[in-house]
Amino acid sequence: MANGKLIVVGLGPGGAHDMSRRARTAVESCDLIAGYTVYVDLLRDEFPDKQVVTTPMRKEVERCRVALDEAAQGRTVAMVCSGDPGVYGMAGLIYELAQEYPPIAIEVIPGVSAANGGAAVLGAPLMHDYCVISLSDLLTPWEKIEKRLVAAAEADFVMALYNPSSHKRPDYLKRACDILLAHKDPSTVCGTVRNIGREGEEAHVMTLAELRDTQVDMFTTVFIGNSQTMELDGRMVTPRGYLQRED
Repeated sequence: MANGKLIVVGLGPGGAHDMSRRARTAVESCDLIAGYTVYVDLLRDEFPDKQVVTTPMRKEVERCRVALDEAAQGRTVAMVCSGDPGVYGMAGLIYELAQEYPPIAIEVIPGVSAANGGAAVLGAPLMHDYCVISLSDLLTPWEKIEKRLVAAAEADFVMALYNPSSHKRPDYLKRACDILLAHKDPSTVCGTVRNIGREGEEAHVMTLAELRDTQVDMFTTVFIGNSQTMELDGRMVTPRGYLQRED
């Protein structure tokens, strides 16, 4: 049987209603949907007749191997990822593991990442240079995360922080804020968005000092402003500099 195709699909932060037309077409055309249980569940109502294969959290390698095995048998497989598959998603791992298989056609379809989806909820915090940092130390040593936080603060980047907390690391955002407070003004405008694009979505704008003691979870994305970021009518806005250029 001829080798099939593996399409790594970005769903956006909210599931089916945040999908691009290209992503939706890919899922509609596939023989099998593979992915993390939570993300596949977001699609069940939209694609009730599709065969699905899911794995729980921390089973990323197993999940990708299942998708590659199915594609190697000639099927068209959609590996779905929340947000963008190339931003903390499965795209890179798929390419790495694919080296162990006969040639399989792989396509990556981008999606709206949590940084961009959350920014739209808050207002316009990413109008200038920004960086994305995950606070999870499962795959990256905390010492390296600390260095990245310091470098981003000293460079005055706006920051989007992924994975700010979990049951095993409930104080990681507080620890990150303590690092940032050594380099940034406590009044720096910050924001949080939980359940971006999903039921129960909520957003809050606050100072860096207030953020330090804010409770968040793994479904929250945190935004740290730069030295020019403002709160305007309850929104978090980082100016690009257009008005200043006209002076």
